[in-house]
Amino acid sequence: MREIVILSGKGGAGKTSVTAAFAALAQNAVLCDLDVDAPDLHILLEPAGTIREAFVAGHLASVRPEACDGCGECARRCRYGAVAQTPEGHYAVNTGHCEGCKVCVALCPRQAIDFTPRTCGFSAVSDTRFGPLVHARLDPGAENSGRLVALLRSKAKALAKARGLDFIISDGAPGIACPVVSSLSGATLAVLVTEPTPSGTHDLTRVAKLCDHFRLPSAVIINKADLNAHEAARIEDFCADTGRPIIGRLPYSPDVVRAMTARRTLPEYGGPLAEALAELWQSVAALAAAPVRPQPQRQPL
Repeated sequence: MREIVILSGKGGAGKTSVTAAFAALAQNAVLCDLDVDAPDLHILLEPAGTIREAFVAGHLASVRPEACDGCGECARRCRYGAVAQTPEGHYAVNTGHCEGCKVCVALCPRQAIDFTPRTCGFSAVSDTRFGPLVHARLDPGAENSGRLVALLRSKAKALAKARGLDFIISDGAPGIACPVVSSLSGATLAVLVTEPTPSGTHDLTRVAKLCDHFRLPSAVIINKADLNAHEAARIEDFCADTGRPIIGRLPYSPDVVRAMTARRTLPEYGGPLAEALAELWQSVAALAAAPVRPQPQRQPL
């Protein structure tokens, strides 16, 4: 199976619209939304028959009131201000501030503090009109996004193997932080969607260098390519200098918003963009079939 990750380095470049279009065109893929902090692929794919599992990662401290004698050692030791005295005289942990460091648990003289596993969100497998969708959501402010992304990728691979599907198509998170790093290792191909703006060019270079660090083949799609000729030329120069193919240049089109409003992918909506995306998918599938991994660049002494 071939695992294709669509990235952008920033939000708003059109990554999810491209991912949804590829989902409609592939026909034999497991779909995966790896943006666990703010997933939105499900809006276009309308999942049904969802099976959820709690995502448990890390621990939270909690004081048993009946065992607490109010000595305050936990509050004095906590460096996050997560422990405070209650009107009843015992102490309690503010779960929104607790970092799960376990200091209060280890140093409580009465051993009155439990250290329970923390539920940070959920992972899910759903059915869509284009195939199975593996997705998740972290609770607001929760950590371990990289671990949740790794869990989703593991589920997607198992599902693709069980159903004999050829592709895993993943909508990655914006930026280059932990969830993006976790989505790259061991993938087959990264498709980098960018836009011809200063921030689009800047963030493309960051995510491209991240792909090179993992020796992951990558190709570029310039979305809204006709909006800024100067920035489009900068992107082309960067790709030429780094040996990165530009496989498509999509024009600005109101059809994107119209299709999104109708909760349909662009291939379903039709029009010139649908034809261009169909050609793009053929290019992506061909690159994924025979990826050429970049060689590590020697650092100057």
